[in-house]
Amino acid sequence: MNLALPVALPLLTAFLLPLVARGNPAAGRWLGPLMVALNIVIGLLLWQQVISAGPLLEAIGGFNAPLGILFYADQMALLMVLAISALTLLLWPKGEHDPVREPVLTLLLMAGSCGIALSGDLFNLFVFYELVAVASYGLVASQGSGHSYIAALRFLILSATGSAMALLGIALVYSQTGTLNLAYLMTAGPALMDSPLGLSAFALMLIGFGVKAELFPVNTWVPEVYAATTSRVAGLLCGVISKVALLILLKLLLTVFDSDAARSLLLTIGMLSLLSGELAAYHARDLRRVLAYSSIAQLGIVAIAFSIGGTAGVLAGLALAMHHLVTKPALFLLAEKWGGKLDALRGASAQSKMAAMLFFLIALSMIGVPPLPGFWAKYLLLSALFDGVNALHYLAAAILLLTTIIEAAYLMKIGSRMFEPGEQPPEPHGKQELIPALILGGCLLVATLSVTPIGDGLSTIAAQATDGEAYRHYRDTNPLAMRSLP
Repeated sequence: MNLALPVALPLLTAFLLPLVARGNPAAGRWLGPLMVALNIVIGLLLWQQVISAGPLLEAIGGFNAPLGILFYADQMALLMVLAISALTLLLWPKGEHDPVREPVLTLLLMAGSCGIALSGDLFNLFVFYELVAVASYGLVASQGSGHSYIAALRFLILSATGSAMALLGIALVYSQTGTLNLAYLMTAGPALMDSPLGLSAFALMLIGFGVKAELFPVNTWVPEVYAATTSRVAGLLCGVISKVALLILLKLLLTVFDSDAARSLLLTIGMLSLLSGELAAYHARDLRRVLAYSSIAQLGIVAIAFSIGGTAGVLAGLALAMHHLVTKPALFLLAEKWGGKLDALRGASAQSKMAAMLFFLIALSMIGVPPLPGFWAKYLLLSALFDGVNALHYLAAAILLLTTIIEAAYLMKIGSRMFEPGEQPPEPHGKQELIPALILGGCLLVATLSVTPIGDGLSTIAAQATDGEAYRHYRDTNPLAMRSLP
């Protein structure tokens, strides 16, 4: 099966959907969700193929590097494709503001995200990253309010600046290696880029891609954008865009910048994101802003995990990323149900006990209360940190434990406020969002009961991601002259 299908089908559907909707509005409403469901089926078929035959590499159009576009599918890439497609289907826009624009932008967002997961060269990673960026600006602005327009404009300015820095970093990589193909960079990149110039290139790309990954200090857009948009768009932004941005950084570490200096830089940025995010969440007084700052902190934890290196770091990072992908969109959906200031949450459980209990369950998992999945994800990270020999690893472990206490303080305060006696709150305006939130909560419970098989599966995925055997086979069978340092 062609590896380009998870990218090509959403793109094609995005261009056809306006034409179909104009001729048949009912068909237009169903075309997008059906295509997303088809993408999930294709992802599962590719997954079975990778399980039986190993990672897949495909030169699109039959053109090998450096002329061709390389797609690479291992279990980690397909896990992201499946997670992206499933979350997109679950959070499919209701089209309240525009029945065509929002679905088209969502399809473009999904296509670009799947392209990032499958891309095998830096140039196409950047192209798909820009496609994701453009779609995200449109989704934020599609709410039609002055607040959303301002938030989208500021998001655009910051992201465009980051993209320019990322492109400059990519140019530095090309100037030193003569290629942007990850298969060749996995061999020549670490040696050629282990220098002050190479570290500068990584720093530029870390800042550039770190905008969407919500990393310090380029994450100032997060609370404003998440407060200005709907819960479904906020769930897509924090659940999909942040993960693919972190996936780019992981690919860079596994192929181009496999050095202690680059990992220490990412570790430092992750610690700053974690600490600043939790402190800001503790002092926030609006539920959406609390969740936005908390998302910054959780993604900082994922960055810390990916900085460790080896199978242990990738395993912890994948576990934390998948946990964030489930819990944070669910909390934003519940925030749509209540929203507003934290003081307005008193007595919320009287209006919807199920929603309040779901919030409490997710909060416990985020804190890391056993046997919920959040506990095992943090346990994997702490084990990897304590096994490290770098003093920064012990500092990161201490910050993680400290911020867990801060996280518990504000989440338990919010949860207990919901169960406090108070006046009956007004009827919520987000009843429809409870169903996808319950589905995500059900996924959390299933993961709690299936910790061992899920852990074994993620271990296999992490080991395959750090191995790169298919990359080496492609390089050996398709030789390409590499530039060397003078």
